[in-house]
Amino acid sequence: MSITLDQVTKHYGGVPVVNDVSLDIGDGEFFVLLGPSGSGKSTLLRAIAGLTGVDHGRIALHGRDVTHVGARKRGVGLVFQNYALFRHMTVADNIEFALRVRHVRGKVRRQRRQELLRLVALEGMDQRLPAQLSGGQQQRVAVARALAHKPEVLLLDEPFGALDAKIREELRRTIREVQRELGITTVLVTHDQDEAFAMADRIGIMNLGRLLEVGAPHDLYSRPATRFVATFLGAANLLLARRTTDGIQVAGTTIAAGDRTPAVYEHEVVAVVRPEEVEIAPARAALASNYLAGGVVDEVVFTGALEKLRVRLDEAAQTPLLAHSGADGESVELLQVTRTQHEQRGFSVAPGQSVAVGVRRVHVLPTPLSSFTACAATPQLAQELSREPLLMELAARMKTRIGTRCEPKLGVADAEGEASADFVGTTVIASQTDCAHRAEWLLRRGARDLLVLPAGAAAPQRVLIHWMGEAARSATLAVSASVLRHVPAEAVYVGIFPGQGNGGRDAPGIRELLDARSEAQAAHGLEMRTELRFGEVAEELARRLAEAPAQMLIVGVTDLARFAERFRNLLDGGQWPVLIVHRDAP
Repeated sequence: MSITLDQVTKHYGGVPVVNDVSLDIGDGEFFVLLGPSGSGKSTLLRAIAGLTGVDHGRIALHGRDVTHVGARKRGVGLVFQNYALFRHMTVADNIEFALRVRHVRGKVRRQRRQELLRLVALEGMDQRLPAQLSGGQQQRVAVARALAHKPEVLLLDEPFGALDAKIREELRRTIREVQRELGITTVLVTHDQDEAFAMADRIGIMNLGRLLEVGAPHDLYSRPATRFVATFLGAANLLLARRTTDGIQVAGTTIAAGDRTPAVYEHEVVAVVRPEEVEIAPARAALASNYLAGGVVDEVVFTGALEKLRVRLDEAAQTPLLAHSGADGESVELLQVTRTQHEQRGFSVAPGQSVAVGVRRVHVLPTPLSSFTACAATPQLAQELSREPLLMELAARMKTRIGTRCEPKLGVADAEGEASADFVGTTVIASQTDCAHRAEWLLRRGARDLLVLPAGAAAPQRVLIHWMGEAARSATLAVSASVLRHVPAEAVYVGIFPGQGNGGRDAPGIRELLDARSEAQAAHGLEMRTELRFGEVAEELARRLAEAPAQMLIVGVTDLARFAERFRNLLDGGQWPVLIVHRDAP
């Protein structure tokens, strides 16, 4: 591998701006780091270049550990957005600068300069000053200068940001051609998805300092694994749906047939429908795809080759769209639709027109956290809980809804009987007196993921992860990954074994830590630290949580025997958010 990153972390002001990033980039690969402003991508690039240190982790270039090696000795070329040319030097002198400081002979310098000017299509401009060049030409000089000393790795930090669209496209093509001709490993940082699609062999998408997904452009677009990637890589409609043995259902309508491995149990899922996969027709019978709902065209925008529509679905459909909200924060059921000119000619529409809406293709996200349901003994308490700041922040970042649920028996000691209805999404209850008993009551009646939320809880800076029973292992890691994609927090798996241990040399414990981290990486794309402790589980978890403020616990359980008794100190009036993942043992 040309570049290997292992749990690279960088803090500013105690906040991880690069959060446990691990990544392998192959020889000659063109890799793009894509993400919004403030996602940590430029900081990560500067760490690779050696322009900023790291607080944790390892960086290797071509198998050589360079974590503590200076920038000049790393063998990288770096191109910035603002060109960073020497204004008083000619093009020739700028390109040769890196060779001069390395005491390369004049003849070799001139030969290398001419090779590079040919590569970047600037032949004959050797004696011009930067002020005599256009922005695109200056950036080509910057690329040539970065390549002059034949670096093993080329790093590009948003090099097209200051250029207009036409020049940007030309320069993108030039850099891609140069990269292919030289076979140099290249990392480009950008927030422009079109740029990423046009240039990348693979794309890594960052948000909140964490590397969320890595893959080929087509795979990330057509089969994203996270809400953020689905909505960041182009427009996307997110819908709450239900996976059944018959397929994916939205508001009772099956929009995708079941596969050969039907769901073990029916449950809520998050479905992605790209705007180009939505069909509209004058009537349901005219649809060539699966019917979703009726609707009314709210907006029509002509963009040249494509027409963009926003369709308001019928209230009777009760389709829970997640990707949009109105000015007042209320959910607005507007479906994004993109149509080609051929489709426009076949069926012309105008605002206010009634249409039938169909779906050609739907992709279900693997996230186990679909929505939240605030649960309390009275509707008023449930409404108050639904307005807790941390819960609202999580729902906003996850682009999902918060429902409410009233369970009158929830507050009654030793309450018996069944729950009033099936549990949907993640159930949320307030942390208060006798909370452990209430949690057990809900878990025994069908709640699978249960968030115990203290009043006024802050967003966590660290999330502790533990599971009790192997049956809950994969589910706990999946839920943890889903939470950690939406909060700028460090992840720590805490392995706890009975007894006093043997000075940290417990072989089974170490193996479990390694296995846990390996599964988190491979199956869920989650990077986490690991630590080993000894003692009683609930006591050790409470002790670990008490060591620092702003922490959260995610714990998987399989056996509910003595649950309330064991977890009383953690849950009853607790100070920390605790997310319980319950899965029955086989």
